[in-house]
Amino acid sequence: MSALRSGSLRRRTIVSVLALVALLLVVLAVIVDVALGARLRGQIEDRLRDRTAATASLVGIVDAEDLADRLSAQGLSVRIDEAGGGSVVAGPSPEQLRGSPAGPPGGPRGGEAPATPAPGAVTVTASELGGDADLVTLRSTLSDGSTLTLTASAAGVGETLGQVRWIMAGASIAVLLLAAGAVVLVVRRTLRPLDEVSDVARAIGAGERDRRLRPTHPDTEIGRVATALDDMLDDVVGAEVAARAAEERLRAFLSDAAHELRTPVAGIRAAADTLVRADLDGPEREMLAGHVVREATRASRLVDDLLLMARVDRGLELALAPADLREIVDAEAARARLVHPGLTLNTEIPDAAVPVSVDRDRIAQVLSNLVENAARITGGHGRVVLGIHSSGADVEVRVSDDGPGVAADDRERIFDRLVRLDAARAGSGGVGLGLPIARGIARAHGGDVQCLPAGSGAVFALRLPRSAAPIQRTGRAARAGVGRAGVV
Repeated sequence: MSALRSGSLRRRTIVSVLALVALLLVVLAVIVDVALGARLRGQIEDRLRDRTAATASLVGIVDAEDLADRLSAQGLSVRIDEAGGGSVVAGPSPEQLRGSPAGPPGGPRGGEAPATPAPGAVTVTASELGGDADLVTLRSTLSDGSTLTLTASAAGVGETLGQVRWIMAGASIAVLLLAAGAVVLVVRRTLRPLDEVSDVARAIGAGERDRRLRPTHPDTEIGRVATALDDMLDDVVGAEVAARAAEERLRAFLSDAAHELRTPVAGIRAAADTLVRADLDGPEREMLAGHVVREATRASRLVDDLLLMARVDRGLELALAPADLREIVDAEAARARLVHPGLTLNTEIPDAAVPVSVDRDRIAQVLSNLVENAARITGGHGRVVLGIHSSGADVEVRVSDDGPGVAADDRERIFDRLVRLDAARAGSGGVGLGLPIARGIARAHGGDVQCLPAGSGAVFALRLPRSAAPIQRTGRAARAGVGRAGVV
C-alpha cells in the first residue's frame, strides 16, 4: 500500500503559483523584447525606404553629390552608383556607424524634396535589405539605372532593448513579491476549511463524537470532502455504538447462559453428591437418579441450543432441495399431536402444491420451535392453528394460538437471545433460544420469522421465498424429528 504524500499543501500551492507567475513574466518579457526589437528595426527600415524614395525623385534635378550630402547629414552612410559608371560616397562609413547611435528618426530635413515623385521622375524599381544586428543596409535600383545604397546604425535598438529589459526585470521582481504576499494570504484563507477539518477530527478522536463539519456548500471541493468525512464519522460512530451494544449483548448472553446452566448443573451435583454420600435404597435412590437424568437432559439441550445458535451466527450450511411445503406442515402437525395429546391442533392447507426450495429438516425445526412455543404458552391444552398463506412472491406458514398473546413492545424483543416473557416463566424447559434459532434458520433461507399483530393470542409467521422448481413427491411426510432442541 502506497503512503499518502503529506507534504505541505500550502507551501506547494504557493510555490506552484509563484513559479507559474514567474514563467508568465518570462514569456511576457520575451514577447515584449522580440516585438519591440522588430518594431524599432522596422522603423529604421521604413526610414531608409522613405529617404530612398525622396532621393529617387530628385535624381536628375539635384546633383548627386548634393543628394549624398543631404542624406549623410541625417547620419546615414550614402553610396550612389550612377548609370554612367561614376559613384559618390558621403557620410560615415559602415564600420564607423557600427556601434554608434542611429541618426534622427524624423522626416525629411529642410531643403529636402517631398517623397511623392513628380510625373516622369525617377522611381525605385527594386530594393534589397541587408545588414546585421548593428547595421541596416538598403540597396535600391532606380529606374534610370543608378544604384543607391543607404546604411543606418541599429545600435540604438540594442540600447533601447537593454533599457526595456532592465525595466521588465525590475517590474517582474516587484510583481513576484506582490504576488507572493497576495498568494500567501489567499492560500491561507482558502485552506482554512482544511484546518477546521483537522480540528474536528482531533476533537472527535478526543471523545467529542457528536462534532460534525456540516458544510454550507456541499457541492464544492471542500464541501464534498467535508460531507464524505461527516458520512464516514456517522458510520464509524454507528459502528462503535453497534459494537458496544453487541458486546453488551454478548456479556448478557454469556451471563444468562451461565445462569441457565448453573441450575441443572447444581441439581445434578447435589443429587450425585447425595447418591455418593448417603446410603439410599429403593424409591429414594431411583428418584435421585431420575432427577440427575432430567437435569442432565436439560443441560444437554441448552448446550445444543447454544451450539446451534453459534452455527446460525456463523452461517448455516443448508441442503436445499425442491419440496412441497404442505408435506412439511402435515408432518409437523402429526408430530405435535403425538407429543402434546392435550393440544387442539388444526391445519389450513391449500389443495394445490406449494413448491419451495428449502432444507426440509431445518424448516421442520423452525415449525417445531414455533409449535412448541405455542404449546408451552397455552399450557399444552390450548388451540393451535397451522396455516399456509400466500404473500406476494413469498409464502407464509402462520402458527397462531389462543394464549395470552404478545405485547406490541415485545414483538421484536422476544427474538433476542435468552429472552422470556413473564407469562412464560412459569413454564418448564424453555430458555429463550427457540425463536432466535427459528429466525436465524429462516433468514438463512432468504425468509424471516415475525410476530404479527393479533386480536387475541399470538401469531407467528414463517415467510419463505417461492420456488418454481418441480417437486419430487416422496409419498411420505418430511422428517420432523431432527433438531428439535432450542424451543422457547
